[in-house]
Amino acid sequence: MGREAIYLTRQGYEKLREQLEYLKTVRRREIIEELNEAIAHGDISENAEYDAAKEAQAQNEMRIAELEKKLTGARIIDDENIPIDELRIGATVKLKDLGSGEELQYTLVAELEADFSQGKISISSPVGKGLLGHKENDIVEIKVPAGILRYKILKISR
Repeated sequence: MGREAIYLTRQGYEKLREQLEYLKTVRRREIIEELNEAIAHGDISENAEYDAAKEAQAQNEMRIAELEKKLTGARIIDDENIPIDELRIGATVKLKDLGSGEELQYTLVAELEADFSQGKISISSPVGKGLLGHKENDIVEIKVPAGILRYKILKISR
């Protein structure tokens, strides 16, 4: 069974790489210090600090392995190979909600990079999927659990 490619923007790739580096260096050192401190308190068989540090170590190593796997299989999206007039991953879109008249702005990103509080929506989300492939001035209807959203695409940028 082949591994599914994970598409990331250059910025998203770098963010994950920095997180991995932090976990492998700084966080590992912190956990070792916590373990040493817990061991210094004596009997580790009933030492809650030791158990907590071992659990933190296991979680950290699992996250490191997960990030390494994702980064190894990652394919970086290069803007120069993507049409600039079409909504694709990495594009920023300005929309007008035809129901409320409100203007919204989103950047379409891979699922790993999605952060709604920063206006980054996943291309695998209902809205992200519904916007993919459309161009400026298109009217887009997207079915979501709450009903149908209607947007006019005002501007696409990279």
